[in-house]
Amino acid sequence: MTEPAWLLWARDIQAISQTGLTYAKDPFDRERYETLRKLAAHIMATGCDDSEVKIASLFAGQQGYATPKLEVRAGIFDEQGRILMVREILDKNRWTIPGGWADTNYTPAQNAAKEVFEETGYEVRITRLVMALDRSTQQHMPPEPFSVTKLFFLGEITGGQPATSIETSEIRFFAQNEIPADLSEGRILPGQINKLFRFHTCPDLPAEFD
Repeated sequence: MTEPAWLLWARDIQAISQTGLTYAKDPFDRERYETLRKLAAHIMATGCDDSEVKIASLFAGQQGYATPKLEVRAGIFDEQGRILMVREILDKNRWTIPGGWADTNYTPAQNAAKEVFEETGYEVRITRLVMALDRSTQQHMPPEPFSVTKLFFLGEITGGQPATSIETSEIRFFAQNEIPADLSEGRILPGQINKLFRFHTCPDLPAEFD
């Protein structure tokens, strides 16, 4: 694991408290789980130098059995073998590949196609799942307060026209040797982009997972 120990501890304690509060009936048990939630918020606030009140509120909004959150990303290539990238407004217009949190009532592949259309204007067909990775093992920065599973797909353009959105300020295709340095590293890393190129050029490679 590449993330700091305090972050892993806070995540584990928060997950235990969330699941405990979901199923606990005894009021004394509920009080104990609420205390654990406060402890998790205190640990995370101390580690990341953020507001404990803000983090406690974030944790209090989580309900049900605690599971990893799901993020989808799509590697879309043009006929010249270049990958589609967008500037992410929320991260100071840094570059990433299209994607985001998975929405309910969509399959993972549908979510990936939806994200591409919303962020770029292109209609795509998702062709393959190539990577299923735990975010905490990938050295993304900044770290996330919750556990995240990242699904990477390949796809091909079937229609639409390039268009920016409320999330994106620019859309471009890049060859592998042209990938910009100012990446949104909370979303995508250089090594992941290189792997997407490899999966695109070598369709027989098995999917990667951890």
